[in-house]
Amino acid sequence: MHSYSQNMTIPSSCIQNVFGEFDKHIKLIEKTYHIAVVLRDDTLKIVGDEGNVNKAIEVINALVQIAKQGETVTEQNVMYAFSLNKSGEVHSLYELNHDENTICHTINGKPVKAKTLGQKKYIDAIDKNMIVFGVGPAGTGKTYLAMAKAITAFKNNEVNRIILTRPAIEAGEKLGFLPGDLQSKVDPYLRPLYDALYEIMGAESFLKNMEKGLIEVAPLAYMRGRTLDNAYIVLDEAQNTTPAQMKMFLTRIGFGSKAIITGDLSQKDLPKDAVSGLDVALKVLHDIEDISIIRLQSEDVVRHPLVQKIVNAYEKYEEKNNRITTSAKDKKSNEYSGNRNAKKDR
Repeated sequence: MHSYSQNMTIPSSCIQNVFGEFDKHIKLIEKTYHIAVVLRDDTLKIVGDEGNVNKAIEVINALVQIAKQGETVTEQNVMYAFSLNKSGEVHSLYELNHDENTICHTINGKPVKAKTLGQKKYIDAIDKNMIVFGVGPAGTGKTYLAMAKAITAFKNNEVNRIILTRPAIEAGEKLGFLPGDLQSKVDPYLRPLYDALYEIMGAESFLKNMEKGLIEVAPLAYMRGRTLDNAYIVLDEAQNTTPAQMKMFLTRIGFGSKAIITGDLSQKDLPKDAVSGLDVALKVLHDIEDISIIRLQSEDVVRHPLVQKIVNAYEKYEEKNNRITTSAKDKKSNEYSGNRNAKKDR
């Protein structure tokens, strides 16, 4: 039996946005905090355990602030508010939505900005450093935000050109079986970069700049032997580089350039025993000035909330497998040591 209840007033103009379509946001809050929410006019009555009622009020207040800023409240906002509430930082949610945090607008006028504190840290690092490594799981906005920063710098004449590159590694498929010439074969690997460019810049503007050579989308192998001055360079899917490729790329960067290297260490398509160039670079370069390493977490996933659950499930599975493998290796090592000692005793 719930004995604690509290009322809060919510602007009538924000109710629909905060509650979500078919009240899905408020139902999610009720389910997460085991509370009941009753709306009468512009007053919410929240009933439940005192601690949970207070947490729910903090989340709803944060969502109201987002709605007041004219933003559409999304399920990702609600899920991230739950995550921030655990560390008492739920107020940071609406601070992220301030207009000054907007990087640029898409061709449809949608603002591009950090949606999580991890993403904000990533963007701040890009502003301050010449080379930034953005490492984290799928859906954390690593590539998209890097592209947004590159396009903004290009439009503001901070750089003369944009170079976007990926290693054309075969993710379980063979390049040779794809139809067409070399460009046709590598284009599918570069498609996510094209998609982001079209969305932020518009197809017409992108194609015009590409024809002039001011925007280049190319496989990493094309970077060999070049010096890249006054350019914004984004290396995507860097976990699929070899150490030699990564070193080659990093030593191409010239004066007036900025490089962003993104990757997900849990999604390598390299041969089983091959070492990732991203792994090596993170170890070698971690304490060099003007190089920043930002590690985004599953909490920073901004795709459908189900993606966050998938990322977490895989992390737990891989962690468990690593423990089992390490345990088996230790057991084997102990058995080997035991056998050697037994032989010596004979």
